[in-house]
Amino acid sequence: MARKPRLDLPGVAQHIVQRGNDRQPCFFAAGDYERYRHDLRQIASNEGCAVHAYVLMTNHVHLLMTPAQAGSVACVMQALGRRYVRYVNDRYDRTGTLWEGRYKACLVDSAAYLLSCYRYIELNPVRAAMVADPANHAWSSFHANALGIHDPLVQPHPSYQALGADIDERCAAYRSLVMASVDDEEIEAIRTHLQRQHAFGSPRFRNAIESQLGRLAGPAKIGRPRKTPLTRESAL
Repeated sequence: MARKPRLDLPGVAQHIVQRGNDRQPCFFAAGDYERYRHDLRQIASNEGCAVHAYVLMTNHVHLLMTPAQAGSVACVMQALGRRYVRYVNDRYDRTGTLWEGRYKACLVDSAAYLLSCYRYIELNPVRAAMVADPANHAWSSFHANALGIHDPLVQPHPSYQALGADIDERCAAYRSLVMASVDDEEIEAIRTHLQRQHAFGSPRFRNAIESQLGRLAGPAKIGRPRKTPLTRESAL
C-alpha cells in the first residue's frame, strides 16, 4: 500500500521527530551535536525553513519549523539525514543506516498549541531525567527562547514574539510558561498527534487544513491544551 503524503502547507509550522535506528544512539560526542546543528542551520536556510525550537537527544531529535513552501521540510530532512549519516559513517568507520525509517511530522496550530510544542520539545531532557533544568542541556533552543542567548539556528515564531514587546519580556514570559506544571493530557495529546501525523490544533484549524488539502487531517475530535492561548497581558 502506498504511503499517504504528509500534511504539508506553506507557512504552517510542523513538529518533527526523527529517531535513531532501533532507538540506538545517533550522537556520540559533542562534535556530533555541533555538526548536526550546523548542517541543520545551513540546509534549513537554503530551503526556506525557519527553525523555532529544537532538542538533540542521544537517540532522536525534535524540531519545530515553518516552511515557506510546501515540500521544503521534506527536502531539509532528506538532505540533513543523508549528510549527517555520511559524516557519522566516515568519523566512526561504520556503514549502513542511522535513522529509523521516515521522520514523523504534524502540522501545528498557532498560539497555545504552538507554544505547547515549544515547551514539549525543550523539556524533553527533563522528562528523560537527563537534567533537572532544561538550561543544563546544551543541545536545545531553550537557551535562546528562555534565556535570550543568541543561537543562529533559531528564528522566533510570531506566536512567541507576541509574548512581549522586547526580548527580555518574551524570555521572562516564556520561562514562566516552560516552568509551569504540565498535565499528562497535554503531553499525551502532543505525542499522539505526532505519532499519527494528525494536525495538532483546534477543530477550526483542522477543518481549514482539510479544506485546503482535500483530505482528512485527523480524527473526529482533536485534543487541545487545557490552557488558554498565552497573550502578552496574561504572560506579564
